[in-house]
Amino acid sequence: MRIFFTGGSGKAGRHVAPFLAEQGHQVTNADLVPLGHPAVDDLTVDLTDIGETYSALAGLARFDELELAAKPAYDAVVHFAAVPRILLTSDAKTYAANVLSTYNVLEAATRLGIRKVVFASSETTYGVCFAQGERRPAYVPVDEEHPTVPEDSYAMSKVANEVTARSFQARTGADIYGLRINNVIEPDEYGEMFPPFLTDPALRRRNLFAYIDTRDLGQMVQRCLEVDGLGYEVFNVANADMSVAATTDEVRERFYDGVEVRRRMGRNETFYSIDKARDLLGYSPQHSWRDVVTDPRA
Repeated sequence: MRIFFTGGSGKAGRHVAPFLAEQGHQVTNADLVPLGHPAVDDLTVDLTDIGETYSALAGLARFDELELAAKPAYDAVVHFAAVPRILLTSDAKTYAANVLSTYNVLEAATRLGIRKVVFASSETTYGVCFAQGERRPAYVPVDEEHPTVPEDSYAMSKVANEVTARSFQARTGADIYGLRINNVIEPDEYGEMFPPFLTDPALRRRNLFAYIDTRDLGQMVQRCLEVDGLGYEVFNVANADMSVAATTDEVRERFYDGVEVRRRMGRNETFYSIDKARDLLGYSPQHSWRDVVTDPRA
């Protein structure tokens, strides 16, 4: 597929865009900063500008496309570009940039006839991650039916983007899939970041004790590109296990006492349910912190 990938220079994108290229796709990275990867083409694009967004999506990606009889079209858009969290700029700018860029990408992609869009939403939509003070989920494990009523600007922008995406799908009938991505972990971060998590699981409360390895995130995006016909869907994206050494029962007793438990869970199963992605997409995470860091409870 010829893929227009926004935000390919960010923490998640710099792994996922090359991964898609390794799968045989032609990937164009649209970002304010180039990725500089030999397998990925770079375009400098301000996605908050609708004219730039249209022009980039309608244009060439590289010089060898000049040799074709006609300009090729993109087959899919993967939209990861965003202000990635609170406390990087003002709340107002975070919200405005994220909402406007997503509207522009969806507007341009669907007007140009692109039938597959995969966009990055967030775990923060459930209102726990960036809450002021203590906030617990309504029930566990948290699935895609859980209420999304956050109070911070970043998560608000992601909820708004989901509403926008659903409306564009209703208008066009295209496949538009939203990924509620949990805390993104690069493979080289396990050794430094995870030992404290194993000692003090409270450090992971705001992330619902979950995480997503960038390699499994790449697999998730690939599955979204391969599976057609779902219309509009949102999916939790996480690894299968928790990011702490405490067992599921121990975490539930310590942090979720009194919270409804909707089904029996495995010993180390994530509280951030990935059942829907498994069922509808065939998603099967392959990686774990346990491959790198010794589990003190093993």
